[in-house]
Amino acid sequence: MADQDGPTAAGAPRSTTPRAASAHLPRARHEHLLRQVELHGSVRSARAAAELGVSEVTVRCDIVELERAGLLARVHGGAIALASAGAPQAARLLVGVVVPGTTVHFPDVVRGMESISHAQHARLVLGVSHYRPDVEEKQVARLLALGVDGLLLAPTARGRGEEEIASWITSIPVPTLLLERRFGSMALRGFDSVRTDHAHGAALAVDHFAALGHRRVALAVYDRTPTAPSVRDGHREASRRHALAAAPDVRLPKGEEDPEALEEALHALLDECAATGTTSVLVHTDDHATRLVEAALDRGLDVPRDLAVVAYDDEVAGFAPVPLTAVTPPRRALGREALRTLVERVGETGPRGPARHVELLPTLTVRRSCGPPTPASPR
Repeated sequence: MADQDGPTAAGAPRSTTPRAASAHLPRARHEHLLRQVELHGSVRSARAAAELGVSEVTVRCDIVELERAGLLARVHGGAIALASAGAPQAARLLVGVVVPGTTVHFPDVVRGMESISHAQHARLVLGVSHYRPDVEEKQVARLLALGVDGLLLAPTARGRGEEEIASWITSIPVPTLLLERRFGSMALRGFDSVRTDHAHGAALAVDHFAALGHRRVALAVYDRTPTAPSVRDGHREASRRHALAAAPDVRLPKGEEDPEALEEALHALLDECAATGTTSVLVHTDDHATRLVEAALDRGLDVPRDLAVVAYDDEVAGFAPVPLTAVTPPRRALGREALRTLVERVGETGPRGPARHVELLPTLTVRRSCGPPTPASPR
């Protein structure tokens, strides 16, 4: 059993001495630290030192003692609760993750991070911005207040320019890695980043169409996403490389906000394809591609004989009326790579090393929506 100056269990009797008078007693300090971990899951050395009226060095020494006693886990800048009494390895880093949403694309990215978080000695804390800069900044501030050692961030560009984003991110006092974003700003390019090479993914789709004999590849893109510009770049580059004829290029509305507008846009696309002899189309996203297939079937068209379709993204592509060939981003691999890169950055000592930009390549998942054209198909 620990003596009065040793580590105490979270359930030990509380001292009745006022904090101002007892803060310099190890037992009182230990109780305070354990209580903060019990309530919040973590405690920061700097904040605890200010609350107790002692130096950070004293608090860090207390945390070391409590860790040796198996009552918490020490991390950079403070301590966190043990995941379980029998955990073979305790987390050493608290990592904040801020993504735009939890319904499309990013859930699998976060699952990839989670799959290696134990091996990386990291605990993840998630914040969601809903594509709102004000919410995003509040989420980052909340994570910083929790004492995160590093930040994985997919910044929102809506309503602000790159220089504004760069100025804000530069002010974040912990290592920050940018997720799934392509920026032209030199300031933003100075940050570590891990993203999918979406231009390569679009080029894969065009290459596949060309290999099947299609000479025109239409493009239909939901433009209100950070992915859309790269999809356009990849489609354009691959179409030039294969010397393909001009084909329809349309912008699609979201659909959930105005289903009738999306239906009109899809039927207009089908009209353009028929008028130009276009027999293949790359559609971003896979939800939009599914609806295009439905519209084509309603017209009596055969997919893929009359119209071959490749979806960009692979969330629901396999569940379309005609299962969709799809460009499949490496979401989980991206999450794993991002967390590894950030943990390595946080662990650096001495001068900061050069920024790291990692691009992962998507793959093409071939299904029924993109088969060989028949000799009778128009070109």
